[in-house]
Amino acid sequence: MDTVTELRNKYQSGEVTPSAVVTSVLKTIKEKDVDINAFLDVYDDAITEAKIADELYQKGEAADKPLLGIPVALKNNILIKGKKVTGASKILENYTAVYDATIVKKLKAAGAIIVGATNLDEFAMGGSTENSAFGPTKNPLDTKRVPGGSSGGSAAAVAMGAVPVAIGTDTGGSIRQPASYCGVVGFKPTYGAVSRYGLMAMGSSLDQAGPLTNTVADAELVHNVMAGLDNLDGTTITDDTYPSLPTKDKYTFGVPRNFLAEGVDSDVLETFEQHLADLKAAGHEIKEIDLPLFAKGLAAYYIVMPAEVSSNLARYDGIRYGLSEEGDDLLGVYENTRAEGFGKEVKRRILLGTHVLSSGYYDAYYGKAELARKKMREELATVFKEVDFIVTPTAPTPAFKIGENEDPLSMYAQDIFTVPVNLTGVPALSFPMGNVEREEKSLPVGVQYIGPHGGDARLFEIGKIIYDVRKKLD
Repeated sequence: MDTVTELRNKYQSGEVTPSAVVTSVLKTIKEKDVDINAFLDVYDDAITEAKIADELYQKGEAADKPLLGIPVALKNNILIKGKKVTGASKILENYTAVYDATIVKKLKAAGAIIVGATNLDEFAMGGSTENSAFGPTKNPLDTKRVPGGSSGGSAAAVAMGAVPVAIGTDTGGSIRQPASYCGVVGFKPTYGAVSRYGLMAMGSSLDQAGPLTNTVADAELVHNVMAGLDNLDGTTITDDTYPSLPTKDKYTFGVPRNFLAEGVDSDVLETFEQHLADLKAAGHEIKEIDLPLFAKGLAAYYIVMPAEVSSNLARYDGIRYGLSEEGDDLLGVYENTRAEGFGKEVKRRILLGTHVLSSGYYDAYYGKAELARKKMREELATVFKEVDFIVTPTAPTPAFKIGENEDPLSMYAQDIFTVPVNLTGVPALSFPMGNVEREEKSLPVGVQYIGPHGGDARLFEIGKIIYDVRKKLD
């Protein structure tokens, strides 16, 4: 699949039309997705929108629409007016959205053609896309393995060559981890840079929407379309909320080696060390840093996130919308609806969240987790006075086999490098750093660059230098 820039150039020159590209996209999905299951829904009206884009290009009216005619897939927890949006849950199996999410409005205004809705772990709870009520998604690079999660459908849609851009959401690594497993680029913005209005809330203080693409330049373009202040979301920020960071010729990368000491596969660590060597050879400085509280991030996250899940999912009660199961009384309706509508992982997180928020446990668990979160932000602020970026592997392993990580704790451990980013609200970029061998399969592994608050543009700049240039040479 061509990049966004390549497609735009071809549209401008008349080499190809949006209609032809969208027709090809729908054909690819029909042929490949029977096996992959990246899409929960495909929109035939995309052809009609593509014909409108054809006319705008013919009239020379494409300049103010940076994504005109570009096929885009959206994770199915982002509301699109008139489309079925389920969150991959039986409790919303027949729910149709009545309004567009803010990012959907912005994508449409930029000319993007939304071709379908992608699979995910139910309500974005999981790291493998095995928890979908509508079946797991397979990794296009090895269909015996998971694509990661919870934005596994979006990552797989890009990796299988169906679309150049897919949108995911990231609560604890749900864009970056599947990007690593599927060998694509994934970006999680500074918290508040992108509106959450119209996203199904999982963890309201953690969730952010971002792009999955084949190049950093494409990720930057799509992010810039979606970003910005939104009066419908009081957590959104302006461009001047954080001080602007100038780009440099050479950067300083901080490596938290103590944080990498355990749990990382040896060949993933070897690939990471080679990436550091390449950075050093390019003239960048590698500096060892200490982030002792980052090691506590996983524990803090799995208190804060379930607590917010417990609150956010209380709205699915069988009364207001979605599935409704009969009961002897109102409580019976609640109990039967939620028992039937939610999957195991969602129930597990609701129970955990309700427990940590309950009387007698709130201070012992949730209060301490929020304190740890505050201290982590302070720790990061100190470190970013010494370095420009923090660099880690995106995930400690390559994609694992479907069904291999049935133990929830093993699954949660895959998030160890990504969850501190969401807890502290800083931006992070993941892109492929190399491959490792598993059972005669060459599997991609990603590297994660973490920037300070508001450092999104600088992350894109270094990512284009390090990854996009290397990708062109390859």
